[in-house]
Amino acid sequence: MKNMKIYLGIGVAVVAGFFLVAADHIDAPAVAGGTSDITDFYAFQGQNTDNLVFVANVQGLISPANTSDAAFDENVLIEFNIDTDQDNIEDLVIQAIPRNGKMYFFGPSAPSTTGLNSTILIENAKGSVDISQYGESAIIENANQMKFFAGPRDDPFFMDFARYGDIIAGNETEFANPGSDTFAGSNVMSIVVEVPKNLVGSTGTINTWVESKRKQ
Repeated sequence: MKNMKIYLGIGVAVVAGFFLVAADHIDAPAVAGGTSDITDFYAFQGQNTDNLVFVANVQGLISPANTSDAAFDENVLIEFNIDTDQDNIEDLVIQAIPRNGKMYFFGPSAPSTTGLNSTILIENAKGSVDISQYGESAIIENANQMKFFAGPRDDPFFMDFARYGDIIAGNETEFANPGSDTFAGSNVMSIVVEVPKNLVGSTGTINTWVESKRKQ
């Protein structure tokens, strides 16, 4: 049993419904630029419409030259939180933590505690996947009706930070079309898990957010 505590790896977004995207590149001062810095969170219906897909990206702005050396931090737990009764408290969690070149997944299961502290749900291990290497084919594993991926990916988020700065400064009033993608050509470390809907609640509506928690 391992206790983990948020180092403020930011809980990104709360949403119900079909598709969610939230991003937060280097915005959280306590973790900006570190291995627990969450950049994006996506939740959407899978190609198999009976499934939901959760994606957490961390460690933004990795250059192609540095991507081969990028690695998940074995002291950082990524936790997908799922609220099934609309009280904004996690009823279920899916946990992911790396060890020795693999990403291990636990849940979806009720957490032993809610909030800032977490215990890895070892008794609810659901699968693992070899962490894919940069420039090599993606490795996807199937187990317990779930699918798993972990490894570097192109940053999918589009943001024109220069234009944003101009708007904030009062020099512009709106974004340009098409604008300039600040994240073009940079990479992130991505964790993806696909889960049958019937494992994350049956009401048809959930709230979900993601946290990174560093071992203390």
